[in-house]
Amino acid sequence: MNKWILGLLMLVLLSCGQQERKKANTPAYFDINGYFEKEIERLKKDNPTVQKEVLAKGKTEQKNLKITDWKIELSSFSEADINKAAWRNEFTPKQTSNRTTYSTTNSKIPIKFVEIIKTGNKITGIKIFKNTQNTLYTSTDTLFYYPDSLYVIKSFQKIKLLTSKTYRIVGKLTKN
Repeated sequence: MNKWILGLLMLVLLSCGQQERKKANTPAYFDINGYFEKEIERLKKDNPTVQKEVLAKGKTEQKNLKITDWKIELSSFSEADINKAAWRNEFTPKQTSNRTTYSTTNSKIPIKFVEIIKTGNKITGIKIFKNTQNTLYTSTDTLFYYPDSLYVIKSFQKIKLLTSKTYRIVGKLTKN
């Protein structure tokens, strides 16, 4: 009888521990990394042509191409994951019928703002604003992603005593 009670008690304790681990692994905010993992797989499968425009050093270059590595192409977006354990409770969510925003004023967190735009249950746009600043360096990135149509990466970098750098990447997707 005592073994049975001890076994039942151990089972209850183990299940509580599993629930706590699941809760700790549950994203507190929108799962940007998970969303872009699915988008990368979908884009690999769909293999759209991309009209890619790059502006750097005041010069613009434009090409139509097939992206061979979507993980690298969209890495700026997936790296903007706001679900790091140290950032839990650092973002303020605001929700309307078709938008959810997450913002922080914590100077140690580079991702300052994320906006998820939906039509019904379908994501139609994601906007991300990142800012890193210290005494030697300032970097500002603005990212826009519209599934099946467009992605934009705008970046401004300034290192003290050097000239600033600005670049922009625009990718327009077209189905084959």
